[in-house]
Amino acid sequence: MQIIKKQSGAAFKLKKGQKLKVIDAHGEQVSDMVLFNAKDQREKLSSGKTLDFEESILISSGNFLWSNRSNKMAEILEDTNGRNDFLLAPCSPETFKVMYNYDAYHPSCFENLYTSLEKFEIEPDDIPTAFNIFMNVQFDKNGKISVEPPLSKAGDYVLFEAKIDLIVGLTACSAEDSNNGSFKPIHYEILD
Repeated sequence: MQIIKKQSGAAFKLKKGQKLKVIDAHGEQVSDMVLFNAKDQREKLSSGKTLDFEESILISSGNFLWSNRSNKMAEILEDTNGRNDFLLAPCSPETFKVMYNYDAYHPSCFENLYTSLEKFEIEPDDIPTAFNIFMNVQFDKNGKISVEPPLSKAGDYVLFEAKIDLIVGLTACSAEDSNNGSFKPIHYEILD
């Protein structure tokens, strides 16, 4: 079991056929995940292709995560929470300035992703829209988006299976609104 400390991130490789279990150990904590083809990092996770090919904005058990080249990258085998987001970008310094009117430094998923992934020569401009595990994004009849507290409880998890060799970036999200005002660690396991 690996632990990503609150408001931080990790990056690692996942071989084709291996499984990744992302666990919300304490409840109400979002984890941003990005994927790259380990053999060609220009191929990466695509929210647009995934939402298009899965014909849904609610991605959960039985769905695949697709790449910008229209290839399956991962399959969601199990999802005990059932609510994830693939619409919103990773929180960034600009997120806190524009949306929170916060000018001082604030940890962000974007920074945690690119600093964790730099050992794989992945740069900030390479980071795609993340698959936001456990994030509860709602929208009204006019399309107005709101971020609500996660529905995940302590011990909820999502189990992914790699369909190709992957580089994975994973965070314990740093945005107050995404996590019901508090920050907690995210646990993960790699299973053969």
